[in-house]
Amino acid sequence: MPLPFLTADRAFDDAAHDVALPFDDRDRWRRPYRPGPWRVGAAAVLLLLASYVLAAAVIIAAAESLPGAGACAGLAVLIIGTALRLLRMGTWVSAQGLRRVSFLATRTVPWAQVGAVRTTQQPVRWLGLPRTVQGQALLLVRHDKAAADPWLLLTDRNADFLARRAAFDRAADTVEVWAEEYRATA
Repeated sequence: MPLPFLTADRAFDDAAHDVALPFDDRDRWRRPYRPGPWRVGAAAVLLLLASYVLAAAVIIAAAESLPGAGACAGLAVLIIGTALRLLRMGTWVSAQGLRRVSFLATRTVPWAQVGAVRTTQQPVRWLGLPRTVQGQALLLVRHDKAAADPWLLLTDRNADFLARRAAFDRAADTVEVWAEEYRATA
């Protein structure tokens, strides 16, 4: 079963492409990079845990304790949902705008409201933990004054780009190119 949120388009991996936006269907939301090994590994561990919890639910159901089996099955569904949401997190782009998917919320900004998308050197959180280290971040600055603080889109120390410097540079450049092209048309 294909899981479209797990894979980015193959065009980003091919270094021979000279086109920055090599897509036919630009109205479809897509992540311009692949999920990193830390994110995929954490999701795999969660799915492994869910399989054990589901096995426990079957054993409990065989022992004729249906409320306990239902609780275990519900916990497994919650763990599977957490793993899938973890894999879905990141920055997504389309012709409509730019979307930042976090664990609990999704925020979308139309291209007309995007002031600038730029890469800066600043303290960033390491793997999303409270500890900060010096790194690079891709920031979105909006036109409207209500959102004066820039959005943090990507960092080179998050679960997608830790120890993958070239992947961060390629993803940041791609998001900046999308922003330049669509801000001009908006």
